[in-house]
Amino acid sequence: MNEGPLSSKESMARDQRPATSDQLIRGVGLGTATALNMIDMIGVGPFITMPFIISAMGGPQAMMGWILGAFFAICDGLVWAELGAAMPGSGGSYRYLREIYGPQKFGKLISFLFIWQLSFTAPLSIASGALGLSGYFSYFFPSLEQPYRSHTWSLNLAHMGSLEVRWMVSGATFVAIGVLLAALLLLYRKITSIGWMSKILLGGVVGTMTWIIVSGITHFNLSRALSFPPDAFRLTPHFFLGLGSAMLIATYDYWGYYNVCFLGDEIQEPTRNIPRALLLSIVLVGCLYIVMNLSILGVVPWQEMLQTSPNNSKLYVVSIFMQRIYGSWAANLVTGLVMWTAFASVFSLMLGYSRVPYAAALDGNYFSAFSRIHSKYRFPYVSLLALAGVAVLCCFLSLADVIAALVVIRITLQFLIQAVGLIVLRFTRPDLPRPFRMWLYPVPALLASLGFIYVLVSRTNSLKQINYAIVVLITGVLLYLIRSWRNHEWPFAAAGAK
Repeated sequence: MNEGPLSSKESMARDQRPATSDQLIRGVGLGTATALNMIDMIGVGPFITMPFIISAMGGPQAMMGWILGAFFAICDGLVWAELGAAMPGSGGSYRYLREIYGPQKFGKLISFLFIWQLSFTAPLSIASGALGLSGYFSYFFPSLEQPYRSHTWSLNLAHMGSLEVRWMVSGATFVAIGVLLAALLLLYRKITSIGWMSKILLGGVVGTMTWIIVSGITHFNLSRALSFPPDAFRLTPHFFLGLGSAMLIATYDYWGYYNVCFLGDEIQEPTRNIPRALLLSIVLVGCLYIVMNLSILGVVPWQEMLQTSPNNSKLYVVSIFMQRIYGSWAANLVTGLVMWTAFASVFSLMLGYSRVPYAAALDGNYFSAFSRIHSKYRFPYVSLLALAGVAVLCCFLSLADVIAALVVIRITLQFLIQAVGLIVLRFTRPDLPRPFRMWLYPVPALLASLGFIYVLVSRTNSLKQINYAIVVLITGVLLYLIRSWRNHEWPFAAAGAK
């Protein structure tokens, strides 16, 4: 048997190979893959985070955050596109990091750390969509926002400051949990039955954004949209700190373009469709975001958003926008449509992330139970159920804390390492078939890395979330060393051999 790299013809034949009884089904085409990416990217983010971005920079110059966010998303998307086409299997970053840094050496640690951080960030990501939906549902029933109980847990760490976790229970908490259970019910079926669902959900998402954009353009006030405060573009330290905070939120809003990479074993012609779905979804969503937010700024004065942003509740910017134009009926309707987009995001996120522990379990680098596939519907049901269960617990956290912790932990322990890893792989595996090659290599990978570093450090109170990432890193390394010592794996296997 030839165990060397596959040729392009062999790769295509592998892509077209039908699934056997113990394999996943390649039932996701380009249209469905792009739809899943777009509903994952849009979600509820742009509908609830606009006041946060405006507040970060103190005016409509915050549009720079979305523009730069789209630019860096394209740069990082090219990283995912090359790796996804070269290694088109389920697992996404888990598979890429393992192969880049050596599957039997340092790559074992890096891929384990990825799964470890995903144990926190994937449920946080899913829960953020559910919490956003429940927040908009509270527009109809304001009493849901009243907390029954809340508490802040704090732990002082030597040389690191303190770790704080805020949790709360309200009526909206249980709405968010209900959203997760509904998404789980819809996903508990064969992958080929999900394609039409994703397209229907995407139709609602695009329809909502189109209505907002058309309404904003027809009632657009240029002087209101461009009413910059004095010294808005003065390059002071405050300006750069504000830009970093705005870009962090924009990063959260754009994330999801890589969702298709976690479904590699279920994508038709993955070496072609993964890069296409990635880049197409980034360009389309980027254009929608920029036009939609500019439309809102032309109707709702940005000064009003500054008044609402300090509070995590009542961030109904789109509802206020429609109420100003058409009245209460339109505000109620658009609120329901925003909830539709939020549910679509939860649906897509839960689908994509459930395949990552499955891929790790198949490699023996995670609990074996996660490799189990449903006997009838052929999907990793244990992984799906476990992910949904942890996401339910995350619904008791503050939405603002969820977003900040999610972005910082994932940039530190996944995106930076992966962007650098693509360059490493070009040197260590020059013979690896690459059906898609990064344009202008290595410039996009370097720019993506610089953008991520800027988001990490150029923010007010940035050390708070960085501490979260450090704790996740240290505990992950310790768990890996204990596990590898007991199983006589790297680095202890190498030491024993010597």
